[in-house]
Amino acid sequence: MNGAEGLDVSSIRLIGTAVTPAVMVSACGIVATGLDNQIARMTTRMREMLREVRLLPEGHSRREVLRQEVDILDRRHAILARAIALTYTALLSFVVTSLLYLTKRQLDIPEPLPVVAFALGVLLLGAVAVLALASLRLSRLAIQLEREELFGSKRGPRSS
Repeated sequence: MNGAEGLDVSSIRLIGTAVTPAVMVSACGIVATGLDNQIARMTTRMREMLREVRLLPEGHSRREVLRQEVDILDRRHAILARAIALTYTALLSFVVTSLLYLTKRQLDIPEPLPVVAFALGVLLLGAVAVLALASLRLSRLAIQLEREELFGSKRGPRSS
């Protein structure tokens, strides 16, 4: 006797379709953890810089560099805060997608609705990637400020 005889293929497809968004939920969790770690490191770095500013005498040239870096970190923090909010919104979209697929038979859900919910989650994750790239760009600006202060120009010595 073949074990597959009593299986409804459409039910198996439905389970597969419902599980796919669950994989995306897991991906969102990983992305959110990474963003949260970046935000935590930025917060720590900002506190260190503010402590350094407080210890420097008024008018010290380093204070201006630190002020600019704090401004950059503040902008990066805002960008990543938006990114983490979008990540959780994408996660919610994938959960809704799963729920729509799982209740499709009982509630007569229109066919395009789960697809739209899934597509929304994918678009939101794309926006998260764009924001992460913007944050990286700002990170480079902070490094350039440090290089300028250390070497006195936009281009300092490079390692081989």
